[in-house]
Amino acid sequence: MKAIAITRPGGPEVLELADRPDPVAGPGECLIRVAASGINRPDVLQRKGAYPPPPGASELPGLEVAGEIVAGDAAALAAHGFKLGDQVCALVNGGGYAELCTAPVGQCLPVPKGWTLTQAATLPETCFTVWANVFDRAVLQAGETLLIHGGSSGIGVTAIQMAKALGARVLVTVGGADKAEACKALGAEVAINYREQDFVVEAKAATDGRGVDVILDMVAGDYIGRGVQALAEDGRLALIAVQGGVKSEIDAGLVLRKRLTITGSTLRPRSAAFKAQLARSLRGKVWPLIEAGHIKPVVYRELPAAQAAEAHALMESNQHIGKIVLTW
Repeated sequence: MKAIAITRPGGPEVLELADRPDPVAGPGECLIRVAASGINRPDVLQRKGAYPPPPGASELPGLEVAGEIVAGDAAALAAHGFKLGDQVCALVNGGGYAELCTAPVGQCLPVPKGWTLTQAATLPETCFTVWANVFDRAVLQAGETLLIHGGSSGIGVTAIQMAKALGARVLVTVGGADKAEACKALGAEVAINYREQDFVVEAKAATDGRGVDVILDMVAGDYIGRGVQALAEDGRLALIAVQGGVKSEIDAGLVLRKRLTITGSTLRPRSAAFKAQLARSLRGKVWPLIEAGHIKPVVYRELPAAQAAEAHALMESNQHIGKIVLTW
């Protein structure tokens, strides 16, 4: 099969189209003929040598795919309601930048009605991450207010739509007017330009001084300490990345007085059983919202797989709104 290999740690240019042996599905797995591969920040970190795949995972990058099931564990497929020939999207442990990819059957989800395979490839990594952190860990409820840092990112556009569809009020931080408008069009009530505005001041202004209930933070650094200031009483901060650095100074007194929860997680090292449970939650609670049109695909650009280096350079430019996808 053709695949995109990381030839050495480095910039986008180290990604090259290569030949690799076809993978074989093991127990509990299926083999997917990949039509499209979603691109995510962890792929960039892996390319740089900063995010190695977990033991047993493919060394090829790529954490989400969409395509057709062409082989697999018959019992596992039947247990999850799938069969050969079904079109699915899947969260994978690696190897997604390839014409063929194995996936635990429990991490597969049906392609939503009306969605193309390219569009469906944007769903797994973002939906699993948002559900695990915003709804499972931070327990966002209908009627509460969510602040999303990086509202125009792939994670951001998913979180906006998912939270809005489930009855929450949404605020975002963004880096420009075009991104602000895009987020508002998806359901964000307030878009804060972090280059010109203080998100703590703006979040409090938007909530009559109360603060927000939940923050989805992919920045970290000094954003954590500022997030503590922006949270309401009993607020929760869910950390999913550290693009702004790993160290922060916080006012511990505020954490005590406001009874705050600061939590975080990474998805890739979690067990197949944990991810399968997330898939069940998504299939029952989020997929009906997608098929009803409450959550729409946001594909910024699709590129042929051979242009993976260009796709990574585009992601690192931070110009994109939504997802970048490779097609096979």
